Amino acid sequence: MESVWSRLRAGGQVLLVLSLMHTGISLGLVVTSSGPQTLKRAQGQSVTLGCTYSPGPADIGGLDIEWSKVSPDVTHKDQLVLSFTGDQEYQLGPPELMSRMRFVGNPANGDATVEISALIASDTATYQCKVKKTPGIDSRKLTVVVLVRPAVPKCWVEGGEEKGGVVSLRCQTNQGSAPLTYSWSKQDGSLPPTATLNSQTGELLIRNHSESFTGRYVCVVKNEVGQEQCVYTLHAYNPVNKAGVIAGAVIGALLLLLLLLLLIWLIICCCHRRRYEKEVANDIREDVAAPASRPTSRVSSMRSIMGYHTHSGLFYSSVRNSAPRRTPSGSTSQHTASPPPDTASVYKPPLTYDSRYGYPV
Repeated sequence: MESVWSRLRAGGQVLLVLSLMHTGISLGLVVTSSGPQTLKRAQGQSVTLGCTYSPGPADIGGLDIEWSKVSPDVTHKDQLVLSFTGDQEYQLGPPELMSRMRFVGNPANGDATVEISALIASDTATYQCKVKKTPGIDSRKLTVVVLVRPAVPKCWVEGGEEKGGVVSLRCQTNQGSAPLTYSWSKQDGSLPPTATLNSQTGELLIRNHSESFTGRYVCVVKNEVGQEQCVYTLHAYNPVNKAGVIAGAVIGALLLLLLLLLLIWLIICCCHRRRYEKEVANDIREDVAAPASRPTSRVSSMRSIMGYHTHSGLFYSSVRNSAPRRTPSGSTSQHTASPPPDTASVYKPPLTYDSRYGYPV
């Protein structure tokens, strides 16, 4: 009877183990943290990655805790960033991350939770907590998404604010994680009935603008982690005389063209005048005659060449064609001194230019 009872008790234990295995309950080490597996935080905030564990009765080996960044490429190894083994903490990740990542509690007492402070965009990743205590082992993965808050947007009006026309109010921010949503509201009332809002681009289109639509309009841009706003004061102006503006623009363009043509004409005239002055100057240089030389210049130069020296008080005349004069005694004389002739009565033939000498002779 006793042996039967022992057999039933052993069978009941086997059934209990099989039942626990069928329900997914493990008798070994288990990571017991719960909560969302995707955590979204704004840039600059902190995030806590929970990882509490409970070892089983048979887990008597050394404790080894590892935090790693899971690689999005399955062909690459995960990056080990923080570990706890042999009651010692080891920082293995990049310094810019290790300066902001730490264990919250005591990992040896069943709490391997870590915190990352001052989040930046590069912290976006999937993190894995793996706890090993021989022979038990378990792990948990959490995804951190770092979002950027929208920056203060800029509000402006596209085009004019004329009565009866179409007014386009614009709102845009240059920073913020998608998706961004824009909305418009009026501080002192509701939006005009003719207004159309585009929440993706931030445009508020108002048709048939009137004085009653004026006022302060507020644009709000937001995403999952924050929101910002800007304000624009809308006015209503009387329409501008477009025909007068067009006529003035045409007249101004014609005057500008006329001035341009006048300037071109003046430049051409100046160029022609300078060219004419230069040609006249060249003609004058070509028409100037050589300086006239004195009649005695040739004789003086010949005397200088032959070595003759003039004497003051004496008059030299040519004897080449004079006939010998006969004296009463019958002798002839080739040279007879005679008084110098009156220079006023001496005939001087006109000078002619001789190209051999280069001056008149």
